[in-house]
Amino acid sequence: MAQGDSNGSSKHHARRVPTMGKATILAIGKAFPSQIIPQECLVEGYIRDTKCEDAYVKEKLERLCKNTTVKTRYTVMSKEILDKYPELATEGTPTIRQKLEIANPAVVEMATKASLACIKEWGRPAKDITHIVYVSSSEIRLPGGDLYLANELGLKNDVGRIMLYFLGCYGGVTGLRVAKDIAENNPGSRVLLTTSETTILGFRPPNKARPYDLVGAALFGDGAAAAIIGANPLNQESPFMELNYAVQQFLPETHNVIDGRLTEEGINFKLGRDLPQKIEANIEEFCKKLIAKTNIKDFNDFFWAVHPGGPAILNKLENTLNLSTDKLECSRKALMDYGNVSSNTIFYVMEYMRDYLKENGGQEWGLGLAFGPGITFEGILLRSL
Repeated sequence: MAQGDSNGSSKHHARRVPTMGKATILAIGKAFPSQIIPQECLVEGYIRDTKCEDAYVKEKLERLCKNTTVKTRYTVMSKEILDKYPELATEGTPTIRQKLEIANPAVVEMATKASLACIKEWGRPAKDITHIVYVSSSEIRLPGGDLYLANELGLKNDVGRIMLYFLGCYGGVTGLRVAKDIAENNPGSRVLLTTSETTILGFRPPNKARPYDLVGAALFGDGAAAAIIGANPLNQESPFMELNYAVQQFLPETHNVIDGRLTEEGINFKLGRDLPQKIEANIEEFCKKLIAKTNIKDFNDFFWAVHPGGPAILNKLENTLNLSTDKLECSRKALMDYGNVSSNTIFYVMEYMRDYLKENGGQEWGLGLAFGPGITFEGILLRSL
């Protein structure tokens, strides 16, 4: 319950007690590359960098940029990279090797910065981390980024490591589900969940045969996020969200709706126009599975942390579930400030939600949702502490 002084000038909210044995989020962090792109500057920069002279492509990209609602994004790509690898802007050139030379270290660098920010907020030594869950759809190598991250952070060499590769936009919530299982089944464990993504693998000149390339250019950004997950928090820890119950579900015969293929040129994506409709047709039933663990029936009595895949998906969700317009405000703000940063974005939403709940109190129970290839739904029943 919210409490404040008689004139309402300040608010204080009683902390809720975590459920014994349930995983909680103890800290959160984020990091971004140094290049920031205001959306109004994107079209001219992209057209210049890819040496595109097609007026139709420019006009379409301008229209897409206005429709995404994105205001700013961060990117690994820079003039220095294009000067070093001019072949990246040449259509049909095999560039997967060059892209991995850029992406692999960039992803770990961002993951390290996000993890360090998270560990600082957590307030305990990095050596107290017992497990890593490492999520990325932006690097390919053996050993994977999880090992490089463990070395960069100075973790113990017996830290348990799990890599979750190429899950796309739902990878962050999958990571939460896996970290929850580890934390709840290994007493005393503390799990570092890290997500890190860059659009480098998909960078290429525009081509009318690949219309989704322009959607990606208008919508996606780069960055990293991290969270510390653990059950039964110690006195010096500050849990703010309980991971109460998790569900994953795929929709049969929809595996071609979001289709990604690795080629000599990088990664190619195809996105079906019916994606928002597929989500719309199945989301209510999925959410009812999650809220069945509570005694609450009205969707508006929950807070919502939803991966903002794009404004169309958020609009469909809002309309289908008859949500009040403020319920997806944190998702819309994350999309506006960072773009769709794939698996990372749910953590930017949750950070905004943490700040909102701390300031305003509100519902005890909420839902964390993400959608991606499969079509796969990932959901977690959340409890604000």
